[in-house]
Amino acid sequence: MTAATPDASQPAVPYGTPEAPRIAVRGEARLEVDPEIARIGITVAARGRDRRSALDDLTRRNAGILELVKSYGDAVERLETGAFSITPELTKHGRGERVRTYHGSVRVTAELTDFTALGELTTRLADLELTRVDGPWWSLRPDSPAHREARKKAVQEAVQRAREYAEALGTTLSALVELADIGAESAPPAYPQAPGRMRSAAFAGAAEDAPAPLDLEPQRQRVHAQINARFTMVPPQL
Repeated sequence: MTAATPDASQPAVPYGTPEAPRIAVRGEARLEVDPEIARIGITVAARGRDRRSALDDLTRRNAGILELVKSYGDAVERLETGAFSITPELTKHGRGERVRTYHGSVRVTAELTDFTALGELTTRLADLELTRVDGPWWSLRPDSPAHREARKKAVQEAVQRAREYAEALGTTLSALVELADIGAESAPPAYPQAPGRMRSAAFAGAAEDAPAPLDLEPQRQRVHAQINARFTMVPPQL
């Protein structure tokens, strides 16, 4: 009979000793903060009986979109052109490859930090000919102070929880042994990105009078931080 061998894939649990008992706790923090960035998707389309006319119309409309977005200056943090396509549509009847019309489209993404300008820009874009607007999607910057604040609160909660355990035993903490993010020693779990509040404007023609700006209410962002902490404490008198 052979002795069971420990699973090498599992990290060893650092047990304490009577002289240095250990406390293992988890600290967690959840914050709700205002978003810092709003992203919108803009799709401009064109169609024509021949490829050149469709391409000319698409180029003109795309230039107008870019000029309008850029006119908002510092309110626009990023402007990027994505997919571009010119697609022939064949006739349903008849022999041969006869093209009925050509469809063209360009996809543009804009990120704004001024949410007052966002409502006005979104409305003006949606009022343009053959232009579709999707969004906004709200988010925080990767280096947002909110992430740092959540991590600090998670550490503070872990320390407070460990102190409460020690106090329940009539003793105090003596040293920090380990502090680690949840999953720091293994592959991090994949969390789906939280969807933003979306409003979309279907293809529309320009109106005679400029429409009133949309009132877009920013969606609060949830920030979550978790840590594991281990402490030693002064041996309690049990």
